[in-house]
Amino acid sequence: MLKKRIIDQKSVLEKRLRDLTRIGQHARRPYPRVLPKYRNTDRPSETWSGRGKQPRWLTAQLRSGKRIEHFLIAHRQRDKGDRSAPVR
Repeated sequence: MLKKRIIDQKSVLEKRLRDLTRIGQHARRPYPRVLPKYRNTDRPSETWSGRGKQPRWLTAQLRSGKRIEHFLIAHRQRDKGDRSAPVR
């Protein structure tokens, strides 16, 4: 009798586990890729998209007196055919 109860309880728990893992499998809403807006002039590999907390390299540069506009990356317009005009 105890063995039957253990088997029944195990099947109930396994079903609950399957239900919980199915809930966690919902895909997040697809977000568009965010291009970086700011680049570290000392290390060009360090970039920031302008979202979230400012990176340490940027806060240090801003404290030293530089302006955030100094680190802007000039993106080009590709959808209008004008490849020379930077987008800000």
